Amino acid sequence: MSFDTTLVKTAAPRIPGRADPPRIVPQRRLGQWAAAVAVLALLGLALTSVVRNRAFQWDVVADYFTSASVLRGLWLTLWLTAVVMTLGFVLGTVLAVFRLSANPVLRAVGWGYVWLFRSIPILVQLLLWFNIGALYPSILGVRTVDLFGPVTVAVVGLTLHEAAYAAEVVRGGVLSVDRGQIEAAQALGLSRWRRWRRIVLPQAMRSIVPPAGNMLIGTLKGTSIVSVIAVQDLLYSTQLVYHRTYQVIPLLMVATLWYTVVTSVLSVGQYYLERHYARGSERSR
Repeated sequence: MSFDTTLVKTAAPRIPGRADPPRIVPQRRLGQWAAAVAVLALLGLALTSVVRNRAFQWDVVADYFTSASVLRGLWLTLWLTAVVMTLGFVLGTVLAVFRLSANPVLRAVGWGYVWLFRSIPILVQLLLWFNIGALYPSILGVRTVDLFGPVTVAVVGLTLHEAAYAAEVVRGGVLSVDRGQIEAAQALGLSRWRRWRRIVLPQAMRSIVPPAGNMLIGTLKGTSIVSVIAVQDLLYSTQLVYHRTYQVIPLLMVATLWYTVVTSVLSVGQYYLERHYARGSERSR
């Protein structure tokens, strides 16, 4: 025996005297859409003016974009950024440990360093180090004129400057870790090194990576200031060219485009690094 079953759709019975529920209609945000259209129109006009403006001399930009002198300056800029950030964070970590120490002398030294080097503009620091020979003609029998060349001055000056900011970044990341987790690790008998490696640092990196990424990008662009002491970085290399050819705008655009490209690559790396250390937290979403 077979049964023919059919699905019958029946409307829900309407209760007499009860009004139908109101229909939900999305809010029309006409102002926001009008603003978005206006912004896109302005951006389009600006981009068109830049592309079609002959004063930029885009053919000259294309000729010098991968020239040997510009690429050498770019390489020195990247090398200087990597060295300064590495040494700056090493010294900054030591200073952060000083500031978190229970020893009042170490805390005072750490605080004093951060206060001093954050108070002096980086250009003034570079000029002071560049003229160190006027204060100390020789150190341990070595002439400072031979010891502190332009590149050495750039490394020393930028490193000492960045270390002051790196110390605060590291200290803020360590302080962001819940104290209860450290106490729980102590109760489990973990050594200090294991507590730092397995508990403190992985959680502190969530707070350290974003400002450290901003510091890296800022240092990359900030290296352009070393051109005042004749370090042949990316900006100084383009300046040497336009001092000879008088093509100022296109050569500045070459430097601008290279800074933009490198900054974009670093921003992508920062994004994935933040995702890695944000695993298992609300921020990862």
